[in-house]
Amino acid sequence: MRQALIVAPSWIGDTVLAQPLFARLHELHPGLILDAFAPAWAAPVLKRMREVRRVIPNPFSHGEFNLAGRWRAGRELAREDYDAAIVLPNSWKSALLPFFAGIPQRIGFKGEARHGLLNRIHHYDALELPQLAARYALLAEPVGTGMPAPLAALRLDVSADAVRTTLAALELAAAPAPVVFCPGAEYGPAKRWPPSHFAELARKIAESGRPVWLCGSQKDAAIGDEIVQLSGGACRNLCGRTDLAQAIDLLSCAHRVVSNDSGLMHIAAALQRPLVALYGSSSPAYTPPRSAAATVLSLALPCSPCFRRECPLGHFRCMNDLTPAQAFDAMKGMPA
Repeated sequence: MRQALIVAPSWIGDTVLAQPLFARLHELHPGLILDAFAPAWAAPVLKRMREVRRVIPNPFSHGEFNLAGRWRAGRELAREDYDAAIVLPNSWKSALLPFFAGIPQRIGFKGEARHGLLNRIHHYDALELPQLAARYALLAEPVGTGMPAPLAALRLDVSADAVRTTLAALELAAAPAPVVFCPGAEYGPAKRWPPSHFAELARKIAESGRPVWLCGSQKDAAIGDEIVQLSGGACRNLCGRTDLAQAIDLLSCAHRVVSNDSGLMHIAAALQRPLVALYGSSSPAYTPPRSAAATVLSLALPCSPCFRRECPLGHFRCMNDLTPAQAFDAMKGMPA
């Protein structure tokens, strides 16, 4: 393998968790050129990974089929002379691009009836490989391998100049280092800690004189406003005021990060920031933060993880009963 294309996931967190695969591909194939075909919203993460040469924009929205458009995109990529493609999503349509591009090795998991579209198809044992990062890394190995090699650590590059520019644009100071909250979760409300809990935690932190920043997308702006109001102004809402590249810069400055299971949580883990990761409807056994600096808080109720967008039982105890005091204690227990 000399030049390969990654068909990247749509979710930012999943994209972060694919980095050990990229590292393993370089280990097995010295001198490898690795490009990624990825949606625009995930591109800033991939551009911070040393393993990736360039990001080719994926113009298709999440769930969009557009057979003719995928054929045209594949024919454009045919000129790049890739000798391998690794398809990370499990959908049928995601395997069309490397097939239309005529890439000789087309690698991925069995997925949705993809025989023919893929010609190197992997299977995994969900009990042996419960974590998504390990499943992705398996795609670097020969078919039939049961376990991937030890996973490389996550790492995102951060430019000091870019951080200074971001802080100046938002009129923020780097000292004292802030506690950053990530109150959103793209998948749905069942993954989100209540705004009242974030607000109570913000008040506790503000008493120590440390600033609290709220980080997230425009979709999280209203939640951020609610947290600011409930906290009596103990935090600053930056949700929707940054792009993802700037959010990475802000997270790199954090003294602590408190986050739902989200893309920003995985970015904080890749930046090796001290992190309190809050799990409700999702599973830390499947997509944990891959960092020794992370502490996972989960009540592990009998009804969780349900992997639902909203609580199917209506009580949302998995997050409601996870208290601000527990998160505060977890933060205090971290190294300075």
